[in-house]
Amino acid sequence: METTEAEAMLRGQADIWKYMFGFADSMALKCAVELRIADIIHSHAPTDHMITLSQIASHLIAPSPDITCLTRIMRLLVRRNIFAVHHPSEGGEPVYGLTYSSRWLLHDSEMSLAPMIVMENHPSLMAPWHYFSQCVKEEGPWAFKKAHGLEIWDFASENPGFNKLFNDGMACTARIVMKAILTEYGHGFDGVGSLVDVGGGTGSAVADIVQAYPNIKGFNFDLPHVVATAPAYHGVSHVGGDMFEDHIPNADAVFMKWIMHDWNDSDCIKIMKNCRKAIPERGGKIMIVDIVLEPSGDGVLDDTRLVLDLVMIAHASGGKERTENEWEKILKEGGFPRYKIIKIPALLSIIEAYPV
Repeated sequence: METTEAEAMLRGQADIWKYMFGFADSMALKCAVELRIADIIHSHAPTDHMITLSQIASHLIAPSPDITCLTRIMRLLVRRNIFAVHHPSEGGEPVYGLTYSSRWLLHDSEMSLAPMIVMENHPSLMAPWHYFSQCVKEEGPWAFKKAHGLEIWDFASENPGFNKLFNDGMACTARIVMKAILTEYGHGFDGVGSLVDVGGGTGSAVADIVQAYPNIKGFNFDLPHVVATAPAYHGVSHVGGDMFEDHIPNADAVFMKWIMHDWNDSDCIKIMKNCRKAIPERGGKIMIVDIVLEPSGDGVLDDTRLVLDLVMIAHASGGKERTENEWEKILKEGGFPRYKIIKIPALLSIIEAYPV
């Protein structure tokens, strides 16, 4: 019994050490992205798709790279299965290759998370995490404003470099989610003649949908200064306005991707009520693409979804990720008594909700 308790205490100690230095994984990953290590392996490895550290170093944009430092960082990333390593039996220099994980680090790949890694680990976005205890002790403002004195959107508007970093991060995740939607949810657009993307930014999401389903007339609805810079897309009309006001364009269906998590419950209910007025009572629906938390879930992305709820504390102003019960509550209060959740191979799910 004493041995079992001692083993459990050792395991507990090991867990605390692991979580204490959890940031090291993020920083090593960011380092690999900044040095474009995955890109170097992908572009310069021979037919066996593996390359030595000396060869990697020779392609770094650096006058005198420190191979020893690179070796130590790669050792951890191999341990985390980000990269693979092979030690030749004849004792030659180890060679490194890509894994399924490091393929997501390729900058030129359509399905890349590299911009998101750089964004989330930027000092301006890391600083708010140090204010969590203050967020618990005192109500408002939220962590980002505590750290910077501004909400994230105002901060971005005053810092063009950060704004580009943020937009690039959002764009890469949008491409991943849209591919999953168009691949796994095609039936959801059957019978839809018109679709309005509420909070659609510059319109790329609704443009992708219209391109895949040319029979759909698309509307991209966002704030006037946002749609003013939106490019022209065939089959898409840009409409400026405020989703909190009562003039969302009428359509058969409303599409909202990663919008509702930015707002508190009362704001979400207000948005839903305005969406409800924009669609027909019979046959109309809203498609909410957002995270559905499963706190006890054992799915491959369930842990990350819980972490993203903490990201909302760090970076948003009142927003949060929600469980199904929390979604059901605001859907009913917003005028949508029926709904179903459709899972797709992504962090987000699709919540289809109907006014009757």
